[in-house]
Amino acid sequence: MEFDHIHIYVEDAIVSRNWFIDKFGFEEVGQNINDHDHTITMANGPIYILLSSPRHPQSPVANFLRQHPPGIADIAFRVDNLSETIDRAISGGAKLLQPVQSHDSAIAASQWGIISGWGSLQHSLIEVKAISPYKWLPGCQYPIKLKRSPIHLTAIDHVVLNVEVGDLNVAANWYNSVLGLNPEQSFNIQTDYSGLYSQVMTSPQGKIKFPINEPASPNSQIQEFLNFNRGSGIQHIALTTTNIIETVGFLKNQGLQFLSIPENYYDTIEARGAACRLQQDWELVKKNQILVDWHPSNSASMLLQIFTHPIFNQPTFFWELIERRQSAQGFGEGNFQALFEAIERQQIDRS
Repeated sequence: MEFDHIHIYVEDAIVSRNWFIDKFGFEEVGQNINDHDHTITMANGPIYILLSSPRHPQSPVANFLRQHPPGIADIAFRVDNLSETIDRAISGGAKLLQPVQSHDSAIAASQWGIISGWGSLQHSLIEVKAISPYKWLPGCQYPIKLKRSPIHLTAIDHVVLNVEVGDLNVAANWYNSVLGLNPEQSFNIQTDYSGLYSQVMTSPQGKIKFPINEPASPNSQIQEFLNFNRGSGIQHIALTTTNIIETVGFLKNQGLQFLSIPENYYDTIEARGAACRLQQDWELVKKNQILVDWHPSNSASMLLQIFTHPIFNQPTFFWELIERRQSAQGFGEGNFQALFEAIERQQIDRS
């Protein structure tokens, strides 16, 4: 199992399309308009996003937007055996929201269904056999020809779900039963202002990384997300890039805003040897305010990451960009405190 695409419900698909083109380097590759909703398919290399806005007050998109602000409605997974995956999901407690449908063409044969996820989230499950270099998505009349990303994006690295206080273990067990995700690392992050608990869930093959967070205090940034989102939901999605410096430089020129990191962060990691490890990249990493982490036992294996501001009017969903040099593992644990405090500064500014 691996990530396939992301489906975002928005108030105006055209406005959101323009944002993804202008700010994030995506291109439109398809549209579908029916009586209920307007969906635009966006692509940036292998990253595919569906943007849907309502055309009828009783459409699924309209119902979602009455419960939540714009955000992630569906994290879609590509699976090897759809029938077995759905059978397991239903026996594990998921509901089948859309029965299996199929599509056949000369270059792609596919079948897909939709199951319930945690809270209002849902998961499309897709089994597809497509002839390279084509990509097929549910709702697309024709397969889409694959292109390279103009900003070095290569994959969805991980997806982070925020849940209510007391739901962390319940949600983790639910995803274990429904999709076979297994618990790996867990984290407890505390600052003077707030805190969070996190449990990382992964698929047996390691292609799905799905951290789940819950707030550890009433004023936690996770609780703020839950308040504005009016319930659990996807907090952020990380996209892998092969050159984070060039990716961030391009996106900043496009006007995409990223979290600010205090200067003393770079003094701290320079004292740990970051400048020596990054060599000619060190000044550009500082200039672009990219976070850096590595394991002391393997200095060549470095993780570089950066986080955008929330992309909607409410402080809910944001993007992460991540570069894993020499197949670096983990989630930048050495950066958790700096990231948490950077988000807190925005949170305090809003209060």
